Amino acid sequence: MNNRPSLCFHRGLRSAAKKIAAMKTAAPRRAAAASFFPKFIFALILLPLFLRLAGNAAAENLTATNPAPPANPYWTTASADPQARLAYLPGRAPQFWSVAAAETVMARWPDFTKAYFNGWTYVNGYELYGFESLYRATGDPKYFNYLRRYIDQCVDAAGNFRYVVNARGQTNRPSFNNLDNMLTGNTLVYLYEVTRDERYRLAAEKIHCALADYPRNTDGGFWHNQRMNGQMWIDGVFMGEMFLLRYGKSIGDRAACWDEVTKQITLFAQHAERGHSGLYLHAYFEPGHGGSVPGWANKQTGLSPEVWSEGLGWYALVVVETLAELPPEHPGRAAVADIFRRLATGLQRTQDARSGRWFQVVDRGDRPDNWTDTSGSAMFTYALARGIELGLLDKTTFAPVVANGYRGITEKARINERGLVDIASACDGLGVQSSYDRYIKFKQSLNAKEAVAGFLWATTIVEKSQLEKSRHP
Repeated sequence: MNNRPSLCFHRGLRSAAKKIAAMKTAAPRRAAAASFFPKFIFALILLPLFLRLAGNAAAENLTATNPAPPANPYWTTASADPQARLAYLPGRAPQFWSVAAAETVMARWPDFTKAYFNGWTYVNGYELYGFESLYRATGDPKYFNYLRRYIDQCVDAAGNFRYVVNARGQTNRPSFNNLDNMLTGNTLVYLYEVTRDERYRLAAEKIHCALADYPRNTDGGFWHNQRMNGQMWIDGVFMGEMFLLRYGKSIGDRAACWDEVTKQITLFAQHAERGHSGLYLHAYFEPGHGGSVPGWANKQTGLSPEVWSEGLGWYALVVVETLAELPPEHPGRAAVADIFRRLATGLQRTQDARSGRWFQVVDRGDRPDNWTDTSGSAMFTYALARGIELGLLDKTTFAPVVANGYRGITEKARINERGLVDIASACDGLGVQSSYDRYIKFKQSLNAKEAVAGFLWATTIVEKSQLEKSRHP
C-alpha cells in the first residue's frame, strides 16, 4: 500500500519539471510577454471574485461540508482559559517536566482549536507530535484523546476539512497554499496509522495533492508560501517534509515522497550553509520569479544574514527524523546523514557551556547583546538525543551536550502560582530578519508557542526511560 502511485503527486512532479525547464528558457520571451502583462493583472484582480462566487473548494483541492458558524464573542483574543489550574506546587520542579508541560497545554486550551492565531496552524501539529511521543512513552490515553479530539474538530467523517472558529472568533478552514499548514497533516497520518479510519487518509491525501503544483525555484526548492516568490525558508523544509516523510511511509507514494524529502533537505544545505560550519542561515531567495526582492536577501547571494536558533532547530528536527525513516540503501541517505553529523558537530561547538543553551544567533555567542533561546535549544536537545537513540551520534561525545541542553531549558521553566508551566526566553512568530540586531531585539514572550512545543519534544525524549518505567497500565 505504501508504494501505490498517487496521480496528483506524479502529475505535480511532471508539472514541476516542466516549470523548471520553462524558467530556464523564459528570458527570450519576456519582451513579447510585456503586452500581455496588463491583461494578466486585470485577470488576477477578477480571479478572487470568481473563486468566491464559484466556491474555492476546487482551487484549494479541499471541501468543507458544514456551513460557516457565527463568530464566538467569548474568544476575542488568542488567550488561554483564565481559570486553568493544576496541582503542581509553585516554584518546585515536577517529577516529569514533559507531563507537566502537556497537562498545562490541556488545561490552558481544553479546545485546542482556540490556542493560536487560527484553528489549524503549524503550531498545533508541532505540539501534537509531542503529545504523540508522550503517549507512546506513557501509554496514558489522555494524550491520544486530546490530539484526536482536535483533528476530529477539523476533519469530518468523509475526510473533508471543516470550518473552524479560532480564538479570535474568526471562521476559517485549513488551506494549503503554504508549507506551514502542511505540518499538522503529520497528525492525520499518525491517526490513520493507529485507527485505519479512512477519514484521516482522505484528508491527508488532500494535503499531499496540494504539493502537486506547488511553486518551486528553478532547482526544485519549494517556496515557503505561494505568494513568497523565490523564497525558500529553513522553516518550510521542516513544515512540508515532516508531512511528506510520514505520508510516504504510511499512506502511499513512498519512493517519490522520500526522494522529494531528501531533495529539499540537500537543496537547502547547498544554498544556505554558513561557510563550512555545518550551520545554516534562515532563508534563501532566487530572483526571476516576479514580485519584489525581500529586504533580508543579500543582493549578490540571495541569502539571509544570520543563523537563527529556532530556524536551525526546525532543520535539525526534520533531518534527524528523515534519517529515522530512510533505509540504508536510499540514494539520498548518505548526504542527509553527512548534513546531520556536521550539524551536530556545529551544535556541540556553539553550545553555551555555562547555561547549556544555544544563542538566538547561534554562531555569535561572543556578542554581549546575544541571548540564549529556549525554543531553539529545546529543538537541538531533542535532535541530538534522537541522534544518539538512532545510533547516528557517539553517545560518549554527545550525551553531555544533551544533558546540558536539558538542564538549560528546564532552568527557563517554572511552575507558576496556578500550578502551570511557564517557559521564558523565546520569541513568538519570528520571520526572516534583515540583520543581526533585528534577531536579537525581537520581542521575547513568556510561553512563546514554538518554545512550548519544543520544550515538550525535548523533555519527553530525555525523560523517556523514566516515563516508560511508570507507564500507564
